[in-house]
Amino acid sequence: MQLGVHIGQQNLSMDELRDVWRRADAAGADWISVWDHLYEAPPAGGTIDHFEAVACLGALAAETTNARLGCLVFYVGYRNPGLLAKAAVTIDHISGGRFELGIGAGWHEWEAAAYGYDFPPVGRRLDMLDEAAGLLTSYFTNDRTTHEGEYFRASDASMLPGPVRGHMPIWIGGVGEKRTLRMAAQYADGWNAAYVSPAEYRRLNGVLDAHATQLDRDPSTIERSINLMFDLGKDEAELETQWGAMWGRVREGSLHGSVEQASERIAEYRDAGADLVNVALRAPVDHDLLDAYLSEIAPALRAS
Repeated sequence: MQLGVHIGQQNLSMDELRDVWRRADAAGADWISVWDHLYEAPPAGGTIDHFEAVACLGALAAETTNARLGCLVFYVGYRNPGLLAKAAVTIDHISGGRFELGIGAGWHEWEAAAYGYDFPPVGRRLDMLDEAAGLLTSYFTNDRTTHEGEYFRASDASMLPGPVRGHMPIWIGGVGEKRTLRMAAQYADGWNAAYVSPAEYRRLNGVLDAHATQLDRDPSTIERSINLMFDLGKDEAELETQWGAMWGRVREGSLHGSVEQASERIAEYRDAGADLVNVALRAPVDHDLLDAYLSEIAPALRAS
């Protein structure tokens, strides 16, 4: 059982972000990740301070020494896969081989419109994800890559230097049963879901297993993770105000109430098949509760 921290880089100064990363790493977090947004989430029209993901990951890699690092997940519409692969390898070398690359189909259409990015319907975005996943796999496994696709191109492209470990783990995030989970079974070393109940997470794990079996892949070779909102000490009324219309979507994946209740809830996800549970932090960060998670909840769950 691994436990990590996922923090959106919004409404925090860079010094505050770096402090959270260092605290989590020193306390033994197994994983630390950021998200790939240009605006805040939930959307508020670009009214909240927000940092870009790749630059943050370079700082995160330099500030930490132990945890695995990632982004859950990069939207493939923001960066050409070759550029994304180069950034991933660079961050991997800064970290000494601890970086893992997450990709997804995106959802934040408001930020895309604000910065002039195309944000096609979900079917086309999934087509882009499928093509990008195959292209990234080629970059990390082949000496040269040539590709002429519908969305992306490459011409005899090399990836030098390669990942520190000789392999770059790829994560695919999302809960779409027909396409996203099948892509995870086909391409990914890990699958990440967010803000679903333990029962739904167990069911989705079964869907992923079935896709892997159909593709003649051992399901046990796919790592499984879940992101949960870290809302300890908050009640539902406060959270509904914070999240607005999005609260109904994330409610089942919120850790709220007491430390004991959070421990029990995390154990339910472990029993539903999660190898890694990430608590998703929002500013202001309650360092006492974060310390309790890292120094009390995490060791007890690992021991059990």
